[in-house]
Parts: sequence; C-alpha cells; structure tokens
Amino acid sequence: MNSLNLINEFDRALRTVFAPAHSSRPTPGADMPEAALSEADKRHAAGLMRVNHVGEICAQALYQGQALTSRDPAVTAALHQAAEEETEHLAWTERRLAELGAHKSLLNPFWYAGALAMGVAAGKLGDKWNLGFLAETERQVEAHLDSHLEHLPETDARSRAIVDQMKQDEAKHAETALALGAAELPAPIRTAMRLMSRVMTTTAYRI
Repeated sequence: MNSLNLINEFDRALRTVFAPAHSSRPTPGADMPEAALSEADKRHAAGLMRVNHVGEICAQALYQGQALTSRDPAVTAALHQAAEEETEHLAWTERRLAELGAHKSLLNPFWYAGALAMGVAAGKLGDKWNLGFLAETERQVEAHLDSHLEHLPETDARSRAIVDQMKQDEAKHAETALALGAAELPAPIRTAMRLMSRVMTTTAYRI
C-alpha cells in the first residue's frame, strides 16, 4: 500500500469513529411520532441502539480490512458497496441515540481496531474465505437484529423501523457474498464469532 492510500485509510478510520455519519437515504421511521417511553424503556432502547451503533462501527472496520487484502476486484467492489450501506446504518443509529438522549459507546476506538484486525486477517486467507466471513457476519447480525425487534419496546416505532431496514440490508449483503462464491466457515470459527459478538453486545449495551 502506498503512502497516499495509507493516509486515506487512516482518514476513513478517524471519520468513522469520531465524525458524524451521513446517509443518502432518509432515516427509517423519521416521520413517525416519538413514543412516550418510560425511563426504563428509554434506557433499554438506548442500550440496544448503542449496541447497533457499535455493530456498524465494527462493520466499517471489518469491511475496510477485508477490502485492503482482497485480491478480486469484484469482491473489493462488493465490500465497498456493503460499507456504504453500513455508513447509512451508522448515521441512523447515531441519530436515534441522540433522540433518546443517550451516548455512543466510549469504547468505539477499541471496537474499530479489533474489527479492522479481523478484517485484514480474513482477507489474507483468500477471497472465498473473505466472502465466507462476510456472509457469516451478516447472518449473525441479521439474527441479532431479529432479537432486538423482539426486545425493543412495542411503542418505539422509530427504533423498530431503523432496525427492520438494517435487517433487510444485512440479508442482501449475505446474499451478495454467497453469489460471489463465499465458502462456508468451519463450525468452530462460527462459534468463536458468536462468542466475540456476545462480549461486544453485553459491554456496548452499558458502556
């Protein structure tokens, strides 16, 4: 990688972690009325949306690392396209946290660095495993979003609309990876990914 690319990637990392995100699509549910949530429900919704925001921070880093080490231009393009939509998710969850009067995770730089390292490692294994890692990540994220739809307050239509649209986008990313030839990851790796995700979600809910 030349010095210009290195500077661009470093700039992308700084903007992802510290700068406000922007979306070309309207925020789902933005035209819905704000629900009158109890303090407990508001804290719970905020905790779940903070987890989702961290997930998008990790997605940006993961795709960045994978794109840096991908050998196939089609795979690199797919990763960049997924990253663009994840940037929108980042903007939506950031906005919703602000509406709920909640803060983003204080550990976002840590989450980003860890996910970037994982993305680079996945990319170095070769494109079919790179895509397999992408597909499995999106499957697990989709299941995670399903769980959030079950646990978000029923009256919190704004948060639910965001999570539902995110779920649809993640499913498309997984389908794209499979269409490009993603390999099925071994069961121990899938289990390890779920365990790491559990640590992240439990911590990000509170911090």
